[in-house]
Amino acid sequence: MCVLLYIFLGLLCVVTICGNLLVIISVIYFRQLHIPTNYLILSLAVADLLVGVLVFPFSMMFTVTSCWYYEGLLYRYYAVCQPLSYKSKINDRVIGIMIFVSWSVSALIGIGIIIAGFNQGKCEESCIIDALISTTLACIFSFYVPVIIMLCIYLKIFLVAQRQARSIQSTKSGATVSKMERKATNTLAIVMGVFILCWTPYFLCIIFQPVTYDLTPIAVIETLNWLTLSNSMLNPFIYAFFYSWFRSAFRMIISGKIFQGDYANSKLL
Repeated sequence: MCVLLYIFLGLLCVVTICGNLLVIISVIYFRQLHIPTNYLILSLAVADLLVGVLVFPFSMMFTVTSCWYYEGLLYRYYAVCQPLSYKSKINDRVIGIMIFVSWSVSALIGIGIIIAGFNQGKCEESCIIDALISTTLACIFSFYVPVIIMLCIYLKIFLVAQRQARSIQSTKSGATVSKMERKATNTLAIVMGVFILCWTPYFLCIIFQPVTYDLTPIAVIETLNWLTLSNSMLNPFIYAFFYSWFRSAFRMIISGKIFQGDYANSKLL
């Protein structure tokens, strides 16, 4: 069972790395994909690639070792809610700032959690209280607050998209525009839904662990941890494969066509 588990987790790692590499190469190579929204997809793919390269191997070692021993979203908001000012406000410079801020905030939260973990090792009588506070704050700022913000933004996007679809449905191009808006809204809903489904169980377990006073089995923690990591594998399929131009780019990359000539200006259907 441990060997099968190791093979399965290894396949997850390979799929995660290859899938996100396809997204990264597609956005960088094909000029048709050089648009601000795709730069955010590129940033997401880089983050997921780092998860596959750095986090997956260490998690695999810990999981397999435990097995032997225990046997056991803002740009989309502007595009829908402010369509006339979208191109003027959301340009390459703004996207660059957004990516820089998102990575910087994530790094600061990560560093803060690490520092808090080091300080816990030096505490004396108040260790349990300090651990509870640091764990709770880490969960709140790294997961719950971002999720609440994303849900509020998506709710506004959904309401505006519905209102715009009703207002233009009577025109000739209304059906086409309405279909595009529904597709964008549905894609965002799928991405957010999968993210929440993958990450919520782990953070609920972590934040309620001190309250229950029961030791959660390692197998449960490991299963929930790998459920969160699987989100990095699913993103290329959900966020990129959903669009035909990404599928065309992937086919050209996998077939090796881009190495046979200059196809950077190819029209992706």
